Amino acid sequence: MATVYREGDISLVGKVAVIGYGSQGHAHALNLRDSGIKVAVGLRPGSKSRAIALAEGLEVGTPAEVVKDADLIAILLPDQHQPQVYEDEIAPNMKPGAAILFAHGFNVHFGRILPPAGHDVIMVAPKGPGHIVRRIYTEGFGTPALFAVAQDASGNARAISMGYAAAIGSHRAGMLETTFVEETETDLFGEQAVLCGGAAELVRAGFETLVEAGYQPEIAYYECLHELKLIVDLMYEGGLDYMRYSISDTAEFGDLTRGKRIIDDHVRANMKKVLAEIREGQFAKEWIEDMNTGEKRLDAARVEAKGQQLEEVGKELRALMQR
Repeated sequence: MATVYREGDISLVGKVAVIGYGSQGHAHALNLRDSGIKVAVGLRPGSKSRAIALAEGLEVGTPAEVVKDADLIAILLPDQHQPQVYEDEIAPNMKPGAAILFAHGFNVHFGRILPPAGHDVIMVAPKGPGHIVRRIYTEGFGTPALFAVAQDASGNARAISMGYAAAIGSHRAGMLETTFVEETETDLFGEQAVLCGGAAELVRAGFETLVEAGYQPEIAYYECLHELKLIVDLMYEGGLDYMRYSISDTAEFGDLTRGKRIIDDHVRANMKKVLAEIREGQFAKEWIEDMNTGEKRLDAARVEAKGQQLEEVGKELRALMQR
Protein backbone atom coordinates (compact mmCIF):
# COMPACT_ATOMS: atom_id res chain seq x y z
CA MET A 1 0.00 0.00 0.00
CA ALA A 2 1.20 3.51 -0.82
CA THR A 3 1.82 5.86 2.10
CA VAL A 4 -0.82 8.54 2.54
CA TYR A 5 0.56 11.64 4.25
CA ARG A 6 -1.54 13.84 6.53
CA GLU A 7 0.78 16.74 7.36
CA GLY A 8 3.16 19.24 5.80
CA ASP A 9 5.17 22.25 7.02
CA ILE A 10 3.50 25.26 5.41
CA SER A 11 6.24 27.58 6.74
CA LEU A 12 8.48 26.29 3.95
CA VAL A 13 6.21 27.64 1.23
CA GLY A 14 7.04 31.38 1.45
CA LYS A 15 5.36 33.98 -0.77
CA VAL A 16 3.42 32.40 -3.64
CA ALA A 17 2.68 33.86 -7.06
CA VAL A 18 -0.38 32.09 -8.46
CA ILE A 19 -0.41 32.45 -12.24
CA GLY A 20 -3.99 32.17 -13.45
CA TYR A 21 -7.30 32.53 -11.61
CA GLY A 22 -9.46 29.90 -13.25
CA SER A 23 -10.76 26.66 -11.77
CA GLN A 24 -7.59 25.64 -9.93
CA GLY A 25 -6.03 29.10 -9.68
CA HIS A 26 -8.77 30.71 -7.64
CA ALA A 27 -9.02 27.73 -5.30
CA HIS A 28 -5.29 27.54 -4.65
CA ALA A 29 -4.95 31.30 -4.16
CA LEU A 30 -7.82 31.58 -1.68
CA ASN A 31 -6.95 28.42 0.25
CA LEU A 32 -3.31 29.49 0.50
CA ARG A 33 -4.37 32.96 1.68
CA ASP A 34 -6.70 31.50 4.30
CA SER A 35 -3.88 29.24 5.51
CA GLY A 36 -1.74 32.31 6.23
CA ILE A 37 0.39 32.27 3.09
CA LYS A 38 1.18 35.56 1.35
CA VAL A 39 -0.28 35.34 -2.16
CA ALA A 40 -0.18 37.44 -5.32
CA VAL A 41 -2.15 36.55 -8.44
CA GLY A 42 -0.64 36.99 -11.89
CA LEU A 43 -3.10 37.93 -14.65
CA ARG A 44 -2.90 39.68 -17.98
CA PRO A 45 -4.07 43.34 -17.85
CA GLY A 46 -7.38 42.67 -19.64
CA SER A 47 -8.30 39.52 -17.75
CA LYS A 48 -11.92 39.27 -16.60
CA SER A 49 -10.65 37.51 -13.49
CA ARG A 50 -8.74 40.59 -12.31
CA ALA A 51 -11.79 42.26 -10.75
CA ILE A 52 -12.85 38.98 -9.12
CA ALA A 53 -9.45 38.42 -7.51
CA LEU A 54 -9.28 42.03 -6.32
CA ALA A 55 -12.75 41.74 -4.80
CA GLU A 56 -11.48 38.76 -2.79
CA GLY A 57 -8.79 41.02 -1.32
CA LEU A 58 -5.89 39.43 -3.19
CA GLU A 59 -2.85 41.24 -4.52
CA VAL A 60 -2.99 41.25 -8.33
CA GLY A 61 -0.43 42.11 -10.99
CA THR A 62 0.82 40.84 -14.31
CA PRO A 63 2.66 37.50 -14.25
CA ALA A 64 5.93 39.36 -14.86
CA GLU A 65 5.28 41.61 -11.86
CA VAL A 66 4.16 39.07 -9.27
CA VAL A 67 6.93 36.52 -9.85
CA LYS A 68 9.75 38.97 -9.10
CA ASP A 69 9.63 38.53 -5.32
CA ALA A 70 7.86 35.16 -5.12
CA ASP A 71 9.50 32.23 -3.37
CA LEU A 72 7.18 29.83 -5.19
CA ILE A 73 5.48 30.26 -8.55
CA ALA A 74 2.34 28.16 -9.08
CA ILE A 75 1.63 27.94 -12.82
CA LEU A 76 -2.09 27.15 -12.93
CA LEU A 77 -3.00 28.28 -16.43
CA PRO A 78 -4.53 25.86 -18.96
CA ASP A 79 -1.89 23.54 -20.43
CA GLN A 80 -2.00 25.20 -23.85
CA HIS A 81 -1.16 28.66 -22.48
CA GLN A 82 1.58 27.75 -20.00
CA PRO A 83 4.65 27.56 -22.28
CA GLN A 84 4.29 31.02 -23.81
CA VAL A 85 3.53 32.73 -20.49
CA TYR A 86 6.46 30.91 -18.91
CA GLU A 87 8.89 31.93 -21.66
CA ASP A 88 7.67 35.52 -22.05
CA GLU A 89 6.85 36.59 -18.51
CA ILE A 90 7.93 34.10 -15.86
CA ALA A 91 11.40 32.90 -16.85
CA PRO A 92 12.90 36.39 -17.45
CA ASN A 93 11.57 37.77 -14.16
CA MET A 94 11.58 35.04 -11.49
CA LYS A 95 14.12 35.44 -8.77
CA PRO A 96 17.02 32.98 -8.35
CA GLY A 97 16.04 29.84 -6.49
CA ALA A 98 12.28 30.33 -6.76
CA ALA A 99 10.38 27.03 -6.75
CA ILE A 100 8.13 26.35 -9.75
CA LEU A 101 4.94 24.39 -9.13
CA PHE A 102 2.42 22.78 -11.47
CA ALA A 103 -0.95 21.12 -10.82
CA HIS A 104 -0.49 18.74 -13.77
CA GLY A 105 2.72 17.30 -15.17
CA PHE A 106 1.94 17.52 -18.90
CA ASN A 107 4.19 20.39 -19.94
CA VAL A 108 7.18 19.28 -17.89
CA HIS A 109 6.83 15.59 -18.77
CA PHE A 110 6.60 16.30 -22.50
CA GLY A 111 9.34 18.94 -22.52
CA ARG A 112 7.24 21.99 -23.33
CA ILE A 113 8.57 23.80 -20.24
CA LEU A 114 12.19 23.21 -19.19
CA PRO A 115 13.03 25.19 -16.04
CA PRO A 116 16.75 25.82 -15.59
CA ALA A 117 18.94 24.26 -12.92
CA GLY A 118 18.79 26.08 -9.60
CA HIS A 119 15.00 25.94 -9.31
CA ASP A 120 12.89 23.31 -7.57
CA VAL A 121 10.28 21.92 -9.97
CA ILE A 122 7.39 20.39 -8.07
CA MET A 123 3.77 19.40 -8.49
CA VAL A 124 0.68 19.40 -6.31
CA ALA A 125 -2.34 17.97 -8.12
CA PRO A 126 -5.63 18.03 -6.17
CA LYS A 127 -7.92 15.20 -7.23
CA GLY A 128 -10.94 17.36 -7.91
CA PRO A 129 -12.05 20.47 -9.83
CA GLY A 130 -11.17 23.83 -8.35
CA HIS A 131 -14.62 24.80 -7.08
CA ILE A 132 -14.69 21.56 -5.07
CA VAL A 133 -11.16 22.17 -3.73
CA ARG A 134 -12.29 25.58 -2.49
CA ARG A 135 -15.73 24.62 -1.16
CA ILE A 136 -14.51 21.61 0.78
CA TYR A 137 -11.70 23.69 2.29
CA THR A 138 -14.17 26.31 3.56
CA GLU A 139 -16.22 23.49 5.13
CA GLY A 140 -13.20 22.37 7.15
CA PHE A 141 -12.29 19.38 5.00
CA GLY A 142 -9.86 18.83 2.16
CA THR A 143 -9.40 17.37 -1.31
CA PRO A 144 -6.84 14.56 -1.68
CA ALA A 145 -3.78 15.56 -3.70
CA LEU A 146 -0.80 14.01 -5.43
CA PHE A 147 2.61 15.61 -4.97
CA ALA A 148 5.85 15.09 -6.86
CA VAL A 149 9.34 16.45 -7.44
CA ALA A 150 10.91 16.69 -10.89
CA GLN A 151 13.93 18.79 -9.87
CA ASP A 152 15.31 19.26 -6.35
CA ALA A 153 17.68 22.22 -6.41
CA SER A 154 17.18 23.33 -2.81
CA GLY A 155 17.26 19.92 -1.15
CA ASN A 156 13.84 20.77 0.30
CA ALA A 157 11.66 20.36 -2.80
CA ARG A 158 9.73 17.40 -1.40
CA ALA A 159 9.01 19.18 1.89
CA ILE A 160 7.97 22.34 0.06
CA SER A 161 5.53 20.42 -2.13
CA MET A 162 4.02 18.74 0.93
CA GLY A 163 3.78 22.10 2.68
CA TYR A 164 1.98 23.61 -0.31
CA ALA A 165 -0.42 20.66 -0.44
CA ALA A 166 -1.17 21.13 3.24
CA ALA A 167 -1.70 24.86 2.73
CA ILE A 168 -4.48 24.23 0.19
CA GLY A 169 -6.08 21.77 2.64
CA SER A 170 -5.10 18.44 1.13
CA HIS A 171 -3.49 17.14 4.33
CA ARG A 172 -7.00 16.89 5.76
CA ALA A 173 -7.89 14.20 3.20
CA GLY A 174 -4.49 12.69 2.43
CA MET A 175 -1.50 13.39 0.20
CA LEU A 176 0.03 10.70 -2.00
CA GLU A 177 3.54 10.87 -3.48
CA THR A 178 3.99 10.24 -7.20
CA THR A 179 6.15 11.36 -10.13
CA PHE A 180 5.48 13.78 -12.97
CA VAL A 181 5.44 10.83 -15.37
CA GLU A 182 3.00 8.73 -13.34
CA GLU A 183 0.63 11.64 -12.64
CA THR A 184 0.58 12.77 -16.26
CA GLU A 185 0.05 9.37 -17.82
CA THR A 186 -2.55 8.13 -15.32
CA ASP A 187 -4.42 11.45 -15.43
CA LEU A 188 -4.61 11.43 -19.23
CA PHE A 189 -5.67 7.79 -19.24
CA GLY A 190 -8.37 8.34 -16.61
CA GLU A 191 -9.79 11.29 -18.54
CA GLN A 192 -9.79 9.50 -21.88
CA ALA A 193 -10.75 5.95 -20.97
CA VAL A 194 -13.06 6.35 -17.98
CA LEU A 195 -13.96 9.74 -16.52
CA CYS A 196 -14.68 11.77 -19.65
CA GLY A 197 -14.21 9.92 -22.93
CA GLY A 198 -15.25 6.47 -21.75
CA ALA A 199 -18.17 7.57 -19.59
CA ALA A 200 -19.49 10.03 -22.18
CA GLU A 201 -19.41 7.49 -24.98
CA LEU A 202 -21.01 4.80 -22.80
CA VAL A 203 -23.86 7.18 -21.97
CA ARG A 204 -24.28 8.19 -25.62
CA ALA A 205 -24.18 4.61 -26.87
CA GLY A 206 -26.79 3.52 -24.33
CA PHE A 207 -29.05 6.46 -25.16
CA GLU A 208 -28.81 5.87 -28.91
CA THR A 209 -29.37 2.13 -28.54
CA LEU A 210 -32.68 2.72 -26.75
CA VAL A 211 -33.83 5.48 -29.10
CA GLU A 212 -32.99 3.42 -32.20
CA ALA A 213 -35.02 0.56 -30.72
CA GLY A 214 -38.08 2.83 -30.57
CA TYR A 215 -38.08 3.98 -26.94
CA GLN A 216 -38.86 7.60 -26.04
CA PRO A 217 -35.71 9.78 -25.98
CA GLU A 218 -36.74 11.31 -22.66
CA ILE A 219 -36.93 7.90 -20.98
CA ALA A 220 -33.61 6.92 -22.56
CA TYR A 221 -32.06 10.10 -21.12
CA TYR A 222 -33.31 9.36 -17.60
CA GLU A 223 -32.07 5.77 -17.74
CA CYS A 224 -28.66 6.36 -19.30
CA LEU A 225 -27.58 9.80 -18.06
CA HIS A 226 -29.75 11.23 -15.29
CA GLU A 227 -29.49 8.22 -12.99
CA LEU A 228 -25.76 7.86 -13.58
CA LYS A 229 -25.02 10.49 -10.92
CA LEU A 230 -26.96 8.52 -8.34
CA ILE A 231 -24.87 5.41 -9.05
CA VAL A 232 -21.58 7.30 -9.10
CA ASP A 233 -22.44 8.97 -5.78
CA LEU A 234 -22.87 5.51 -4.23
CA MET A 235 -19.52 4.39 -5.67
CA TYR A 236 -17.89 7.56 -4.33
CA GLU A 237 -19.32 7.02 -0.86
CA GLY A 238 -18.43 3.36 -0.46
CA GLY A 239 -16.96 1.79 -3.57
CA LEU A 240 -18.49 -0.80 -5.88
CA ASP A 241 -19.55 -3.06 -3.00
CA TYR A 242 -21.58 -0.27 -1.39
CA MET A 243 -23.20 0.61 -4.71
CA ARG A 244 -24.25 -3.01 -5.21
CA TYR A 245 -25.51 -3.20 -1.63
CA SER A 246 -27.66 -0.11 -2.23
CA ILE A 247 -29.32 -1.09 -5.51
CA SER A 248 -32.03 -3.69 -6.07
CA ASP A 249 -31.21 -7.38 -6.42
CA THR A 250 -32.49 -7.17 -9.98
CA ALA A 251 -30.08 -4.36 -10.79
CA GLU A 252 -27.22 -6.16 -9.06
CA PHE A 253 -27.88 -9.39 -10.98
CA GLY A 254 -27.92 -7.46 -14.24
CA ASP A 255 -24.71 -5.65 -13.24
CA LEU A 256 -22.79 -8.80 -12.38
CA THR A 257 -24.02 -10.91 -15.31
CA ARG A 258 -24.12 -8.33 -18.11
CA GLY A 259 -21.54 -5.64 -17.28
CA LYS A 260 -18.59 -7.69 -18.50
CA ARG A 261 -20.38 -8.27 -21.82
CA ILE A 262 -20.40 -4.50 -22.37
CA ILE A 263 -16.89 -3.80 -21.10
CA ASP A 264 -15.40 -6.87 -22.75
CA ASP A 265 -11.91 -7.89 -23.88
CA HIS A 266 -12.29 -5.70 -26.98
CA VAL A 267 -12.86 -2.63 -24.80
CA ARG A 268 -9.95 -3.56 -22.54
CA ALA A 269 -7.72 -3.97 -25.58
CA ASN A 270 -8.69 -0.48 -26.75
CA MET A 271 -7.93 0.88 -23.29
CA LYS A 272 -4.44 -0.63 -23.53
CA LYS A 273 -4.00 1.01 -26.93
CA VAL A 274 -5.04 4.38 -25.53
CA LEU A 275 -2.60 3.96 -22.65
CA ALA A 276 0.18 2.99 -25.07
CA GLU A 277 -0.47 6.13 -27.14
CA ILE A 278 -0.18 8.21 -23.97
CA ARG A 279 3.02 6.54 -22.78
CA GLU A 280 4.65 6.68 -26.21
CA GLY A 281 3.80 10.37 -26.65
CA GLN A 282 1.33 9.97 -29.53
CA PHE A 283 -1.52 11.71 -27.72
CA ALA A 284 0.76 14.54 -26.60
CA LYS A 285 2.03 14.96 -30.17
CA GLU A 286 -1.54 15.23 -31.52
CA TRP A 287 -2.66 17.64 -28.79
CA ILE A 288 0.42 19.85 -29.06
CA GLU A 289 0.02 20.00 -32.85
CA ASP A 290 -3.61 21.04 -32.42
CA MET A 291 -2.66 23.67 -29.84
CA ASN A 292 -0.03 25.07 -32.17
CA THR A 293 -2.50 25.36 -35.07
CA GLY A 294 -5.33 27.15 -33.26
CA GLU A 295 -7.08 24.09 -31.79
CA LYS A 296 -9.06 23.55 -35.00
CA ARG A 297 -9.48 19.82 -34.39
CA LEU A 298 -10.79 20.42 -30.87
CA ASP A 299 -13.20 23.11 -32.07
CA ALA A 300 -14.58 20.83 -34.79
CA ALA A 301 -15.09 18.01 -32.30
CA ARG A 302 -16.92 20.40 -29.96
CA VAL A 303 -19.30 21.47 -32.70
CA GLU A 304 -20.07 17.85 -33.59
CA ALA A 305 -20.69 16.89 -29.97
CA LYS A 306 -23.10 19.78 -29.31
CA GLY A 307 -25.40 18.71 -32.12
CA GLN A 308 -26.32 15.34 -30.63
CA GLN A 309 -29.91 14.47 -29.75
CA LEU A 310 -28.85 13.49 -26.25
CA GLU A 311 -27.83 17.08 -25.57
CA GLU A 312 -31.05 18.59 -26.88
CA VAL A 313 -33.25 16.22 -24.86
CA GLY A 314 -31.11 16.81 -21.80
CA LYS A 315 -31.49 20.59 -21.96
CA GLU A 316 -35.29 20.29 -22.00
CA LEU A 317 -35.46 17.81 -19.12
CA ARG A 318 -32.93 19.61 -16.93
CA ALA A 319 -34.92 22.82 -17.32
CA LEU A 320 -37.93 21.04 -15.81
CA MET A 321 -35.87 19.92 -12.80
CA GLN A 322 -34.53 23.39 -11.94
CA ARG A 323 -35.82 24.81 -8.71
